[in-house]
Amino acid sequence: MISIRDFYSQVKRRLEALLPDGDEAEAAARIIFEDVAGYTKVFIFANGDREITASMQERIGAVVDKVAAGMPVQYAVGKAFFMGNNFTVTPAVLIPRPETAGLVDMVVDDWQGRSDLHVLDIGTGSGCIAISLARALPFADVDGMDVSDDALAVARRNAVALKAQVDFEQSDILRAVPRAEAYDIIVSNPPYVTEQEAKDMTADVLDHEPHLALFVPDGDPLVFYKAIASYARKALKQGGKLYLEINQHFPKEMSELLSGCGFTDVAVLRDYKGNYRYATAKQP
Repeated sequence: MISIRDFYSQVKRRLEALLPDGDEAEAAARIIFEDVAGYTKVFIFANGDREITASMQERIGAVVDKVAAGMPVQYAVGKAFFMGNNFTVTPAVLIPRPETAGLVDMVVDDWQGRSDLHVLDIGTGSGCIAISLARALPFADVDGMDVSDDALAVARRNAVALKAQVDFEQSDILRAVPRAEAYDIIVSNPPYVTEQEAKDMTADVLDHEPHLALFVPDGDPLVFYKAIASYARKALKQGGKLYLEINQHFPKEMSELLSGCGFTDVAVLRDYKGNYRYATAKQP
């Protein structure tokens, strides 16, 4: 017989040997036990002396084996926590990150209390931005756009699971035709990692997360921002606002791009780590 608590300790030790950060190993163990078995931290504290079945050990062990093979824990369990909710994630979509939660917070802080807003999320991926905004902004009409049909399938699944009304459509922002003055808010976390930066990225990201949603050519690192800015200048209503997650290495270039497109109140802002991570601009 092995108890839930003892098996948890075994799994945590194995993860500590696999993951460089002890806090990361602890978080991974909690995610696996909660998502696979429904064993929360509180449950393990209160019921840790109970026996864990052999079948449950096998199920948890299978997920740990995937992590041992280099798969991010979120893909291994098929879920990622973002803005207070669990989102389904697959290798067709990026794993939502805390920096992106900061982007959502900015939008909500600026527009909370307003109703009947029309919002567009460009490059929606898992739908985490669009769905979070649909849940946070009262009576907002929210649209999500992505070039990947596989990503849109994940986004639609998340919208249903989280009871969020979002209209998703397949479209390539590099070729999309904007609807004139259709939106109050346009938000995007587009691909922005240069090919040169790939050498500094960890294997779990490079081997598992979708390159389509990550990388841009070294020779044209702002390719998606140019397209988004041009689209937004036509699609935003007067007084509407554009919110972007950006590459920390190009704050000056982003500011110049948005100002050159005719936006006003252009700002480049830092994330919680102190890196330049966001750009905002207003439609005059």
